[in-house]
Amino acid sequence: MLDEKTLHRITKRAVAEIIDEKEFIALLQAGQPLRLKMGFDPSRPDIHLGHVVGLRKLRQLQDLGHQVILIVGDWTAQIGDPSGQSATRPMLTHEEVVRNAESYMRQFFRVVDKARTQVVWQSEWFGKFTLADVIRLTSRFTVAQFLQREDFWKRWEAGRPIALTELLYPLLQAYDSVAIRSDVEFGGTDQKFNLLVGRQLQAMLGQRPQQCFLVPILVGTDGVQKMSKSLGNYIGVEEPPREQFGKVMSLPDPLIIPYFDLLTDVPDEEIAEMRRALERQEINPMLLKKRLAREIVAQFWGRQSAQEAQTWFETVFQRREVPQDIPTIPFRMEEGAWVFLTPNGAHRLPALNGEVDLVELLYALGLAPSKSQAKRLLAQGSVEVGGVKTTGPRLAVQHGTVVRVGKRHFVRLVLHQP
Repeated sequence: MLDEKTLHRITKRAVAEIIDEKEFIALLQAGQPLRLKMGFDPSRPDIHLGHVVGLRKLRQLQDLGHQVILIVGDWTAQIGDPSGQSATRPMLTHEEVVRNAESYMRQFFRVVDKARTQVVWQSEWFGKFTLADVIRLTSRFTVAQFLQREDFWKRWEAGRPIALTELLYPLLQAYDSVAIRSDVEFGGTDQKFNLLVGRQLQAMLGQRPQQCFLVPILVGTDGVQKMSKSLGNYIGVEEPPREQFGKVMSLPDPLIIPYFDLLTDVPDEEIAEMRRALERQEINPMLLKKRLAREIVAQFWGRQSAQEAQTWFETVFQRREVPQDIPTIPFRMEEGAWVFLTPNGAHRLPALNGEVDLVELLYALGLAPSKSQAKRLLAQGSVEVGGVKTTGPRLAVQHGTVVRVGKRHFVRLVLHQP
């Protein structure tokens, strides 16, 4: 039997809805290992903190002895789930699916216990499906039922196309639950319709209906929209510690408490005290953000890396100093040209009275992805040389010169000693 504190942590914190909560609690208290279903969309292999909310729930239940079944949607990748989308997605090749699956699982197991996870591929059962099987499956539901799904009816009302294959997606995801005999399926609130279809289909086919475990949608770093890589408001689980730390520090203050609640193990009582202190303006929000950033970075990189990231942040952003460990780029003069020895090879740039074109240099050093972007960075005042903002157009090349682009990117030019 689980105690009340453990039950609360599992069923209340970082939970939007459980269908059916009483049944789910009864299953937990029965003490039998449950099969926890999590599906992976191969068209989206990158995991960010928005996904981690649900993955942390999986890990909590694994620690209680339950088994995760990770389904690689290699078959439905040929269709594309329109959840939260306004258009269909392109189909993937088998090679793309395999490559994306490898990337996804590498990130997935940063949170979820690999030893308590079984990985299965949809093609194990759908590869044997015939047209007759598909028709029998579709006969169990109506188009009217599926048009109740929010993203479908919005497109229907707007007169935008809905492919017949898209209507199949919830059915196929539902059959996944039948194929693996799922006890609990996890997803965001935008997946509620699909999870309920799975529950209904299991009951129709004589199985015990799965419980639907819905986690909240995490707001992105912009403080407005759902976290999404396509919107650029995300924090990826494989981003370097400094990048993760800096992004957390950039969060709007209203996200501090929700992020503590959804993404950390800080006790509820402590979070409640943080909330009260913020409401009474008794604490500087930056102090809480630093704590939050350490908690998040430590999950993926360890406590030492989290502390080092904080030290770097304080050096660069608070004291406006140059970090000691910035990359160095050797350079030399050779036959009337400057030669810069970057990790990507040697770059020869014309020497202009001892100077170098700054746009060309930023691009050559990898500080700008293109020359046009380098021009924009200069025009925006995002480039510093020796601690002074510059708009170009040239740079006097000297040993020890530090070039900074944006908030986080530095290089030091050093004279090459053969």
